[in-house]
Amino acid sequence: MAGHSKWANIKHRKGRQDALKGKIFTQMGKEITIAAREGGGDPDMNPRLRLAVKKARDNDMPKDNIERAIKKGTGELEGQAFEEYRYEGYGPNGVAIIVETISDNKNRTVSEVRASFSKYDGNMGETNSVAWNFDRKGVVTIKTSGASEDDLMMEALEAGGEDVEYSPETSRIICAMTDFNSVNDYFEKSLFEIEDSQLEYIAKNKVKISDVSLAKKVMLFLDKMEEVDDVQNVYNNADIDDSVFDQLDL
Repeated sequence: MAGHSKWANIKHRKGRQDALKGKIFTQMGKEITIAAREGGGDPDMNPRLRLAVKKARDNDMPKDNIERAIKKGTGELEGQAFEEYRYEGYGPNGVAIIVETISDNKNRTVSEVRASFSKYDGNMGETNSVAWNFDRKGVVTIKTSGASEDDLMMEALEAGGEDVEYSPETSRIICAMTDFNSVNDYFEKSLFEIEDSQLEYIAKNKVKISDVSLAKKVMLFLDKMEEVDDVQNVYNNADIDDSVFDQLDL
């Protein structure tokens, strides 16, 4: 069981997303367009689109914006030709970094991502330079709703999940990519409320950080990378001590 895996860090990441609210609609629009292009415009027949639309609605994205993004993906409306790109490298203290982007201009995106790596004590690497240290997994985040860690693990296994990252408020169900849709379906029909659901890169081996100054550098790096316009998600293998995290002025 993954157990108590630095929920302060996870909450900070969510807080950063809340702070970047102005960027979120743009991110969601791109994701909806890509999902509709690849799997069609019917959310009932396209799991990726269904999740993207649900997330957009949960964040109060206007219905017209959602429909327009779908039509751009299906070709009913003209729009920018978005593509997905992944970049890898190392942040401060050798922390492994994977950056997911969606862009209509690869040259611009790679330039901005590389600049952010360089400016904030990182080094951009080649494709697969750090991906070997990550597994691609489905992650379904739910409200714990008073369930115990053992009870939630039983629910996760029943759903087809592999692991649980538990917190009294919000917990994450980890599953194989092949089981992602069925695990989502299970929890959509359960008494638990889904807060988020997506595919993520989860580190196999982590870099322990127990120094406040290093932790600040890592968090600054992650924050600045998230601010790059075309960046959708940033994954890392930092393991910041809870006691150190509590000392950060965030």
